[in-house]
Amino acid sequence: MEGFNFVTGFPKNKRLFLSTILLLVSLICAAYFLANAFHYKQVRLARWGLIYSIPDTTTSNEKCKTQCHPSGTHPLPQGIVATTSNLETRPLWEDDHSPTNSNRPFNLLAIPVGVKQKQVVDKIVKKFPSSDFVVMLFHYDGFVDEWKNLAWSNRAIHVSAINQTKWWFAKRFLHPDIVADYNYIFLWDEDLLVDNFDPQRYLSIVKEEGLEISQPALDPGKSEIHHPLTVRIARSKVHRRYYKLKGSGRCDDNSTAPPCLGWVEMMAPVFSKKSWQCVWHMIQNDLIHAWGLDRQLGYCAQGDRMRNVGVVDSEYIVHLGLPTLGGSNDNETSSNSRRESDRPKVRMQSYIEMQVFGKRWKDAAEKDQCWIDPYEQHQNQTSH
Repeated sequence: MEGFNFVTGFPKNKRLFLSTILLLVSLICAAYFLANAFHYKQVRLARWGLIYSIPDTTTSNEKCKTQCHPSGTHPLPQGIVATTSNLETRPLWEDDHSPTNSNRPFNLLAIPVGVKQKQVVDKIVKKFPSSDFVVMLFHYDGFVDEWKNLAWSNRAIHVSAINQTKWWFAKRFLHPDIVADYNYIFLWDEDLLVDNFDPQRYLSIVKEEGLEISQPALDPGKSEIHHPLTVRIARSKVHRRYYKLKGSGRCDDNSTAPPCLGWVEMMAPVFSKKSWQCVWHMIQNDLIHAWGLDRQLGYCAQGDRMRNVGVVDSEYIVHLGLPTLGGSNDNETSSNSRRESDRPKVRMQSYIEMQVFGKRWKDAAEKDQCWIDPYEQHQNQTSH
């Protein structure tokens, strides 16, 4: 016979059933309240910035598939990735006299130097105000300490490598991500006289004329001239083309290619930030003399090379044309003798590199099925 509970008035098995129901209801209620309490806590923490809300994984995964990561940064959260740098020196500690970022120079002057041209370089650097220019010296002769007595030497960046060219240094130390803070890059030789040159007036003209690649004109009475396009035109502010109406290699109003126009020489080029981002990638790592590169600079002019490449006449310089590379830590007599004997070898190597670069350009243009030469059609129309 089924037992009977005199307290509740229910049989024992019915009492057990009701107890079970009450226990289940209690557990469900407890779970509900705990879930609400946990959600409330998450909301409060999220408002305080202590935790991040959990993203929609489906949407997040789709975004991650299309997210572009700089090479080598995949293991890092993207907010920590610093893709650019500059040549600004930093103090070991901050104080009230530390310069602020708003006063940081926004242009760069980079020069390959040897100690024998110290006085010439000193005059060049003094023309470029420290408020607007960072100075970087590429020491090809190894003599760095000899520059310490110059007033501006401590604020300059010094890099030393024996008998390396300007373009060797530029390829290794002027990567676009490193010089991204600088609006204009002056990549100059050391044998330039700047008595009639003001860099601030020069940049004002460059900006006004929309020149992405430029150079100051050369004083024809005092300079070593490699090509007539660079010769200063009196009473002119800027010129972009050169005329030769007789003989071979004619240049006239129908000319559309270097060296008639869209071209500067390599002793004193000035690059905008955007053009340098292109030019740096065109510099070959092993072709250190960069012969032949000048004829292709117009492809980096951020548009029409007939408009965006030019020579500034009103701010002009003198190119001394001095032999430099070839001597290092030798005595003066042997160094000069070696430099003169090595000069024909340097020129021959430069010519060989020009041929190699020309072949590489031709091969690259033929193999790249996606690349379209922006000047080829115009040149063909002009020739017809």
